[in-house]
Amino acid sequence: MKELNLPQYSFKITGSEGNEMILDQIRRKFVRLTPEEWVRQNFVQYLINEGKYPPGLIAIEIMFSLNKLKRRVDILIHDRQGRPVMIVECKEPEVKIDEKVFDQIVAYNMALKVPYIVVTNGIDHYACRIDHAENKWEFLMVIPLYEDI
Repeated sequence: MKELNLPQYSFKITGSEGNEMILDQIRRKFVRLTPEEWVRQNFVQYLINEGKYPPGLIAIEIMFSLNKLKRRVDILIHDRQGRPVMIVECKEPEVKIDEKVFDQIVAYNMALKVPYIVVTNGIDHYACRIDHAENKWEFLMVIPLYEDI
């Protein structure tokens, strides 16, 4: 898998070449190792190890409805009261983070209304804080630590 712009973490990977599976510690099962999954697993480890996000408050591939359509959020972070506070959208490294990617996560946030969104392809990472009352948002210089959200 491609080297990412994240610290290196160790993972349990099994299967033959082309059919690798990676252990997802949040879902507690092996999942197919795709380029997007590689980014997701590395970013989850980044959140846990560097951002001090409690693993028990991280959910992966959560389904929700948007305009009567089923959608899936890659990573959903909750606060200690169980309220969603951050959405992370993961793309494979070759996918450019552009307006289309931001439109996707902003649309998801219309339904979830979390105060933080993050988009990453493992190379480039963007975080925004959203003030829903004022209908304003701002880019952040860093991915916030859990204690700061």
